[in-house]
Amino acid sequence: MYKVEFVLFENVLGIRDKKHQHHFTELKKSLDALGFAVTDQELCAADFGVAQSRRRILVSGLRKNKGYGMVVPRKRSGPNTVRAAIGHIEREPTYFVRGAQQALNPVHENHWTMMPKSPRFEKPEESTGDGRSFKRLRWELVSPTVAYGHREIHVHPSGRRRLSIYEAMLLQGFPPEFVIKGNLSEQVEQVSNAVPPPLARSIANAVKLALCRNQPA
Repeated sequence: MYKVEFVLFENVLGIRDKKHQHHFTELKKSLDALGFAVTDQELCAADFGVAQSRRRILVSGLRKNKGYGMVVPRKRSGPNTVRAAIGHIEREPTYFVRGAQQALNPVHENHWTMMPKSPRFEKPEESTGDGRSFKRLRWELVSPTVAYGHREIHVHPSGRRRLSIYEAMLLQGFPPEFVIKGNLSEQVEQVSNAVPPPLARSIANAVKLALCRNQPA
């Protein structure tokens, strides 16, 4: 029988709020009862080479009495502003039209977005960037959390349109050659729910290091 040596859970900060505290505590107690040494920590994607202030809770559990170390993701450098992540993209994205299956823009298959219909896009100089549905990015800052709902994709720093899926992918730290499949809505959901790859790599390396600490030199 295969025996699990470690488990990992990632969730939003709200999992520790009073409303969910009972469930969060029970989760950790259950893992402890299953024989895992459990720790939880708050991580910010911006500390791991991602131009995004995405904060999440990481719960890690390693099998007890095995001599394993702690899961401590190592911070890493990378794009630290919106400009550093997407400023090199000069060509405008393809705009979504009914029946479209994929972006045809030569920049990247995922370089497409919703048609900018709001009058606010016509006068970007008057935009304050406030509000959940019209949050405009700033070139010299990191992006807020890439987690989009219906018509909540962040506004490009130019103020004239929303980000393309490809731009959101780069703000998440995806490799530029990576392609997300599905229709526009499915792509929005995938890029929003993803753990930023550079952060995921740091976590994976930390788990590997922790598991190897009980190995003979």
